[in-house]
Amino acid sequence: MKEAQRFSTTVGRDTITIETGKLAGQANGAVTVRLGDTIILTTATMARTPREGIDFFPLSVEYEERLYAAGRIPGSFFRREGRPGEASILICRLTDRPLRPLFPADFRNDVQVVITSLSSDGEHQIDILAINGASAALTISDIPFHGPVGAVRVGYIDGALLANPTATEMDRSTLDLRIAGTQEAILMVECGANEIPEALMVEALDFGHKALQPMIDLQNQMREALGKPKNETYPKFLVSEEKVNAVRAQVGVRLADIFEKGGLKADVYGALDKLQDAVVEALKDTVDAKTIGAVIHDLEAEVVRSRILDRGVRPDGRGLTQIRPLDAEVDLSPRAHGSGLFTRGETQVLSIATLGTLKDKQELDGLDVDDSKRYLHHYNFPPYSTGEAKPMRGSSRREIGHGALAERALIPVLPTEQEFPYTIRVVSEVMSSNGSTSMASVCGSTLSLMDAGVPITAPVAGIAMGLISDGSRFAILTDIQGMEDHLGDMDFKVAGTSKGITALQMDIKIKGLSKEIMEKALAQANVARMTILEVIKSAIAEPRPELKEHAPRITTVHINPEKIGALIGPGGKNVRGIQDDTGAVIDIHEDGTVYIAATNGAMAEAARARVEGLTESVEIGKIYTGKVVRITDFGAFVEILPGTDGMVHISQLADYRAPTVESVVKMGDEVMVMVTDIDAGGKIRLSRRAVLEGLTPEQAREMDKPRSSSGGDRPRSGGGDRHGGGDRRSSGGGNRR
Repeated sequence: MKEAQRFSTTVGRDTITIETGKLAGQANGAVTVRLGDTIILTTATMARTPREGIDFFPLSVEYEERLYAAGRIPGSFFRREGRPGEASILICRLTDRPLRPLFPADFRNDVQVVITSLSSDGEHQIDILAINGASAALTISDIPFHGPVGAVRVGYIDGALLANPTATEMDRSTLDLRIAGTQEAILMVECGANEIPEALMVEALDFGHKALQPMIDLQNQMREALGKPKNETYPKFLVSEEKVNAVRAQVGVRLADIFEKGGLKADVYGALDKLQDAVVEALKDTVDAKTIGAVIHDLEAEVVRSRILDRGVRPDGRGLTQIRPLDAEVDLSPRAHGSGLFTRGETQVLSIATLGTLKDKQELDGLDVDDSKRYLHHYNFPPYSTGEAKPMRGSSRREIGHGALAERALIPVLPTEQEFPYTIRVVSEVMSSNGSTSMASVCGSTLSLMDAGVPITAPVAGIAMGLISDGSRFAILTDIQGMEDHLGDMDFKVAGTSKGITALQMDIKIKGLSKEIMEKALAQANVARMTILEVIKSAIAEPRPELKEHAPRITTVHINPEKIGALIGPGGKNVRGIQDDTGAVIDIHEDGTVYIAATNGAMAEAARARVEGLTESVEIGKIYTGKVVRITDFGAFVEILPGTDGMVHISQLADYRAPTVESVVKMGDEVMVMVTDIDAGGKIRLSRRAVLEGLTPEQAREMDKPRSSSGGDRPRSGGGDRHGGGDRRSSGGGNRR
């Protein structure tokens, strides 16, 4: 077997080791990356020939999560890993984004990066290792790749920034910043934060870029030691200068005229389609339609970018910092628990909030540090939102990524489980799309949560920032629309409250961003965020004080954990009976916390009484209404709580001398009794006489003590003339229920 070659470096406090040469020898490049006891295998493979008929670079990143890495068997019916879960898809997206800008623009061969988890210690997370491993595999391979890329996670714990904190340390962090970049600049940012101010965020970005440099140095060292020569003979997809000039001559100034006229998305794109059709017709004998489309696309970028850099004018006529018209509404669905509609220009998102019990949490079966989710944010992007008709085949990676970003933006303002014991699901339906629907879904979801009465600590708004740069000049754009995203250099999404940032996501098409650009983009985004927050507050100033009519009301009851079995009953009989009789939903936790969910107060109260009745502990001196369940010569046994009974001695059945037990009570009678004693063995002594005469438990116990045979009758409170036998017997019978 070949001997592995090892290369190590220190990032933050920890040593990261990359090995190559031992596994997956037929891939173009293959490495294992180790941090602690977490190990991944990453391979990079390139197709020998380009894929026919495509006009884009076909890069695919796959993450194969294997539960054997943590010594676990999958919980599915087949006991094997199935299709990738959301956490795996998010790792694929995170890895893809910093790699994609570093491949040649004329490259069309398929490249596949496969990441496989081999070992997971639960403390050192896989996502950052995946980026570093993918870059290392590409760097030492013959695949044309202009890397390397380094990546690091940055936390903010106890007032200090920390590189690659462990999962345990991240529980105390107010920042989860994942950053990737080259030696010169930052390429990708993914971040969740607890209302971090912009100045601290800029500091963290700068800290992270410096912290990832050892990973770049390590990969350069590997390339020099064993890297394969890059394949520069791949087929290059370039349009000849002759064809470019022919299309340019046909287009003339018509492109500039279209953008000067402006208008709605449909108007601009309609005019562009007509122009392209005219050029195709004019050049049909010399240039194919696909080539004409590609050239016109490049010419569009030239016109749009020069108008912005030279004149500060955007495709729709806005200035660089101008936000499109905003609108916000709530309470659109009469049966939903909460709903909000947010509109920004031609981008519109409807968000619907649903409340459920804690039983409705999503259980997670993966290597992620969390095993369940209480807040779920799902994002849907139907074809009609862009005026298209195409097949709908489940959630795309893009939809999962946008949902996760909005989810991350709102988590910092949600109430704790103790404050608000609900599972919360928000679904964002994109009604119309012309740029930054993910940030519109953040705004719409804030509206829906407040409409539902979820006591969030502050509203959250989001905005997308863009960039146009020619290398020497740059312009940062507030609230980018679809064309600016498509033709520009950056999509920098920023979400947060009036206090600070809760989420960031940055994708770029150039080879990195400077600190100056990010600092200015964050400052510009802050101004826009404050404007949007005012619009949100104009629709609903704060969370509703009460839940909607159809939302479940959850009552919390705390019981002795030892009583959980009594509440559940044999085979779940007791808890099912409560749910069937009251219509409430019961959620029992191991610590003795019981959540009762019902759609109205009466149902909740009935269920609460039943739960407390099944789990109540017997107290000396307390009066209970119980049922006679057994009769003996010396007394009656009365069930005072479900499954719990005590004995009423014949002397304590009435406030007179009862000749027999059955002369006072019969089987099934309901009687009021007081608990007078509980002995060391748990046997309960009861007294009906104490209830009738108003005795204390001590007095009742004293009267229940045995007397000498010469003592005659036991003394009665109040004297003999107060207790006529016949009258008291009828009185005793009348107390039966």
